[in-house]
Amino acid sequence: MNLEYFALDSQGFITDHERALEELFGEYAESSRKFDACLNIMATRIATVFASLKEFPFVRYRAAKALDASTTTAFRDLVPAKLAAAIWNCITKYKSTIPNFPQTETCELLILDRAVDLVPSKTDDEPEKKEVLLEDHDPVWLELRHAHIADASERLHEKMTNFVSKNKAAQLQHGTRDGSELSTRDLQKMVQALPQYSEQVDKLSLHVEIAGKINRIIREIGLRELGQLEQDLVFGDAGAKEVINFLRTKQDTTFENKLRLLMIYASVYPEKFEGDKGTKLMQLARLSSEDMKAVHNMRLLEGSSATKKTSTVSFSLKFDAQKRKGAARKDRTGEEETWQLSRFYPIIEELIENLSKGELPKNEYQCMNDPSLTVQGGTQSASVRTSQISGAQSMRSRRTATWARPGNSDDGYSSDSILKQSSNEFKKMGQRIFVFIIGGATRSEQRVCHKLTTKLRREVVLGSSSIDDPPQYIAKLKLLSEKELPVDGLRI
Repeated sequence: MNLEYFALDSQGFITDHERALEELFGEYAESSRKFDACLNIMATRIATVFASLKEFPFVRYRAAKALDASTTTAFRDLVPAKLAAAIWNCITKYKSTIPNFPQTETCELLILDRAVDLVPSKTDDEPEKKEVLLEDHDPVWLELRHAHIADASERLHEKMTNFVSKNKAAQLQHGTRDGSELSTRDLQKMVQALPQYSEQVDKLSLHVEIAGKINRIIREIGLRELGQLEQDLVFGDAGAKEVINFLRTKQDTTFENKLRLLMIYASVYPEKFEGDKGTKLMQLARLSSEDMKAVHNMRLLEGSSATKKTSTVSFSLKFDAQKRKGAARKDRTGEEETWQLSRFYPIIEELIENLSKGELPKNEYQCMNDPSLTVQGGTQSASVRTSQISGAQSMRSRRTATWARPGNSDDGYSSDSILKQSSNEFKKMGQRIFVFIIGGATRSEQRVCHKLTTKLRREVVLGSSSIDDPPQYIAKLKLLSEKELPVDGLRI
């Protein structure tokens, strides 16, 4: 057996299916031979994650909804169920073929698709691409990679201040603390600290420079105002008036950002795109009909059968009322807003917390381990326990951070003592939660998994067919209505 997945970090992996969104949810996907091939290969690769970790999961998935007895369930709605069944078949084989493979469930797997959250991030949530190599052996990167940019900037300032105040070599560089004469011992320790001082100053300076560039880009492109509008839209605090006013007064906004704004608007208020309303918004935003395919094609992720052909400038976004509530968010009780634009959260945050508490609706998120479950007309004969494990604690001990080593000194002489967290204890965490998103995940969703690992004291691992930034997501949406997919890569 080959381990056929690609690790993103200690809590993330992809199956490397860049075309999964188009091959599984595209307008012509049902009749394509690539549909089954994509699902089967994806299932095999996901299963090898559990084989390598010796984990036997409860396999849960977002269930398809039929509006009534006369309504045929769209094949796109069945994708999570089909993937769950394929993964289950692989994992049940491991029980008898892999030595010491668990015979009872040790973790949770929740399978979702991109339709669960058409607005997984806002414009200012996605980090800028860096031209430098930032890896897991860089403790500052580990600490700040998922932080709000304002929070990251403050913490970098504090780190630099503490570093200068505690490091003897830094004091020599900036003058002694109180002007007193230096002892021989002080001079000796300064000399010893000089090489580390230079190295750590370079590391901190790199992150300060990156944060400065990101803040400058945010100001130059006007992302704060745009991010505020996007956030207000998904919480129901803004509507047509604010969107139209923004498009009229901010004509220099990039077409990509205007398109993302209209995608969010369409997700929350699809009726605003009926008839010629969508065409007028397109004209106001100065977008082409080719650009607007991204908005138009969101109906495919919502399971629309799209039996009627529509023109390129006419929109039909009659989303299922039950699904529509996934676009708009409700303020989360008990969540403290530290920053003005920190109110937004991806939907998977709520789903993971409900899963951990055992509160996921069973009719909406079914479990393959249930012996009475019927999927695709076949009953799964599995004699396994189906009790909730939300409160269970595994005997597995995990380090809180692989890079936190014992013996860190904080005497001001060792430079890395300011950069690395001192915690080196083993913490016993609950059973792992795996979440797999078919069709691509975002950095915002990756950040949520790191956040909830600390909050829930259960390691949350995000898997997906790919990790997409906003331009890639838009490009993939445009391709959903294409009969023949281009072979030269994704472009907006």
